[in-house]
Amino acid sequence: MYQCEHGGVVRLKLAVDPDLGPLAAELSSLARGAGLDAVGITGAEPFGSTRRHLEQRKAAGLHGGMHFTYGDPARSTDPDRALPGARALVVGARSYRRAAPAPPRGNGVYGQVARYSWSDHYGPLRDGLGVVARHLEANGWQARVLVDDNAMVDREAAHRAGLGWYGKNTALLLPGKGSWFVLGSVVTDAPLPPTTASAAGGCGSCARCLPACPTGALVEPGVLDARRCLAWLLQAPGTFPIDLRPALGGRIYGCDDCQEVCPPNRTEDRRHPPPPAGDEDEPWVELVRLLERTDAELLAHLGRWYIPRRQPRYLRRNALVALGNVGDGGDGRVVRALVDGLAAGDPLLRAHAVWAAARLGRGDLVAGLAASETDPEVRTELAAAGLTG
Repeated sequence: MYQCEHGGVVRLKLAVDPDLGPLAAELSSLARGAGLDAVGITGAEPFGSTRRHLEQRKAAGLHGGMHFTYGDPARSTDPDRALPGARALVVGARSYRRAAPAPPRGNGVYGQVARYSWSDHYGPLRDGLGVVARHLEANGWQARVLVDDNAMVDREAAHRAGLGWYGKNTALLLPGKGSWFVLGSVVTDAPLPPTTASAAGGCGSCARCLPACPTGALVEPGVLDARRCLAWLLQAPGTFPIDLRPALGGRIYGCDDCQEVCPPNRTEDRRHPPPPAGDEDEPWVELVRLLERTDAELLAHLGRWYIPRRQPRYLRRNALVALGNVGDGGDGRVVRALVDGLAAGDPLLRAHAVWAAARLGRGDLVAGLAASETDPEVRTELAAAGLTG
């Protein structure tokens, strides 16, 4: 490389790749020192088979309208699209394994949050990979951090880097550690040598995750129908499917059922009990309080979550369904939340409040709405609940 007249660093193409083994070792050490639990390096060749799987499942409708890596499979499976001239991926995993506490005692009805969203686990992962990227740049190479980004299928990058294998629940499992990890990559034009160790392991004959899925979304080993996946439906725009609402229970964001029954995760818990939830973790959210908050308060409090179009109405939609499943129709605060939902200016909220009220045996609260409602979606809910007559 040489210094150009404007002060920038230009790296010349070399006929023979330099020996970057020492740099690769430095990067792995830096990543672990920055809080990552596993690190691997792989080449930046396109993920051909992954692209085909995405395209086939999208054509079959299994993506359920999910954009993310399904939006442009050609892009999300080609590291060169993220960084022209890409030669390698430095892939990192960071654990979010925590002990699941019981719901808080006392007054209130609580909605459940999946572990990966108890707090911001992607931030520390991004910071750790940022240390790697800056070290690459300091050595004259280009680097780009990709964390929870639709430009990269992070599980395939981690699989290729030898971090783990695909479980039958579609999660990536790290040998001896399980699946409670967030994943991310640094794309670089440095021709780093790949990690030589491969991820030994596999699910074998075990298929406990398939029947554990509360909606049967795991239609076959390694194949997820997002149209039935509660974790996706809680993030999807529009109406929550009425036939799947009872299975939602008290969940308001994410679902951990297929991971909780997974033997590698359970074995790791026995060997090394998970740390308790920290002060910053929020595994439960009080539902009535959520419904009472303003849009600005909801975004400030839960803005780290994926919220369709950044519209808090979807957080309220989820809370109303959960309230219908785990609330008490005789509780004054619950009743007030239902009445407020039935009077909301947003028909999406009125529709889900109708379902929740009927579910809790409070069809009496809906009588006035049944006589005056004109929105077709709300009227559909009223008819389904038998409250139009």
